[in-house]
Amino acid sequence: MRLLTPPRTVPGFREFVALIAFLGALQALGIDAMLPALPTIGHALGITDETRLQWIIATYIAGMGAGQLFWGILADRYGRRPIMLIGLALYLLASALSALAQTELTLLACRFLHGAASASAVVCRSIVRDLYSGRRMARVMSLTFIVFLVVPVLAPSVGQLILVWLPWRWLFGSFALAAALTLAWAALRLPETLHPEYRLTITAGHILHSTRVVITDPLSIYHTLAMTLLFGWLIAYVASVQQIFADVFHRPELMPAMFALCASGMGVASWLNARLVERLGMRVIGHGALLAFIAITAVHWALARAGYETMASFVIFQGVSLACLGMCSGNFGTIAMEPLAAIAGIGAALQGFISSVGAALIGALIGARFDGTTAPLALGGLLVGVASLLLVLVAERGRLFRPHHAGEIIEAGPLHP
Repeated sequence: MRLLTPPRTVPGFREFVALIAFLGALQALGIDAMLPALPTIGHALGITDETRLQWIIATYIAGMGAGQLFWGILADRYGRRPIMLIGLALYLLASALSALAQTELTLLACRFLHGAASASAVVCRSIVRDLYSGRRMARVMSLTFIVFLVVPVLAPSVGQLILVWLPWRWLFGSFALAAALTLAWAALRLPETLHPEYRLTITAGHILHSTRVVITDPLSIYHTLAMTLLFGWLIAYVASVQQIFADVFHRPELMPAMFALCASGMGVASWLNARLVERLGMRVIGHGALLAFIAITAVHWALARAGYETMASFVIFQGVSLACLGMCSGNFGTIAMEPLAAIAGIGAALQGFISSVGAALIGALIGARFDGTTAPLALGGLLVGVASLLLVLVAERGRLFRPHHAGEIIEAGPLHP
């Protein structure tokens, strides 16, 4: 695929990375800022079963998965920029509707719509793929992931601060404000990256062909499924972390700070990945991180099952596990997108749909096993790690740590650091 020469209004490399990251970070904002508010929302809406509160998170993620198909198809037909702007406007509207919900069912419906609107961020992956490939693309995605992680690190604390001064419905007002600011930034600075000659006429045949490519190419489908499993464990952690700090450690007020401390491991890992991936390659780093994730979660499970878990050990093990997951995600995502240059929009959407919906189900399954200890979460991490390793082995034909692949040739886009 020929790389596009964008208009002169294209932002510089640093601004481009920041803009793409913030566009994607709206998804995380809709999840993580909600965590401190879940007990308050449950009390306000009469939700007595704490496990049911996890569906406020799960329905949002399911909406993300369903919406990605819609946005990805439209982005291949009408271009990246207009679809991104429309998605941001709908995100703003969905935030307002969620704030007005009066019942549990209404809130869940609004959260599904909210997630579907936030799924327009899938276009970010298409924009990056329009401009970059291979290890260069992995570096850009790692850099955006660092900025992306600022939101989940800070969001619970921001959410808790809002709850101190304002009713919980104002959380959705903060989502709307963030969407409005990002919409203005994107409208002023985001260029169109899809060349007119690559815009596709969307037909049933095209969708079927694209689906066939995504689900039959080994690199695409197996790395997508591996990311789905790992993302599912992450969702289980995010959805249950408030309950863990309340019921296991009896310190719910410490959750935002400890959550931020754990998430900082992903930020450090993404920074290291961005520094090293062009030299070492996606597979060396990604495969090594996955093996480390399996080992760490195995030790964590054994410790928790034996009854020796403390808040300090939980934060340490979760922080290191999340760091490994951060290194896996950017590299596996890049490898999965490599064969899909000609169908980047719908390809990213299909992969995102599989990952989001599958991960929401896996996350709900792991979260439902909560038994008053951290052992089920650690065991869930171990199981998804082993299953992910098997999938990667199939994709790589039984060989890990390959130092080079033909698809990893760096194609430098028009934006350079």
